[in-house]
Amino acid sequence: MTITIIEDWCKGCELCINRCPTSSLEKSKDLNKKGVYPPRLKEENECNFCRLCELICPDFAITVTQEAGEERVQKQKLILGGVAR
Repeated sequence: MTITIIEDWCKGCELCINRCPTSSLEKSKDLNKKGVYPPRLKEENECNFCRLCELICPDFAITVTQEAGEERVQKQKLILGGVAR
């Protein structure tokens, strides 16, 4: 999987950073053309490619794509009666 961030499309709302379930995104150290710090992947991250950042971005600045021939492994839990199994 690949995460592509089009930095100049970002308006700096930080929705992707604040909503990332694995805290894999952070503010970049460089300003974009709009004068804001776009998101970037942390050096050490546990991104699970849930695509929430892509879905929540109002500027369509983030795209998560699957590489050719790559199989996506999903971890799923079935919750029955409040107990994860």
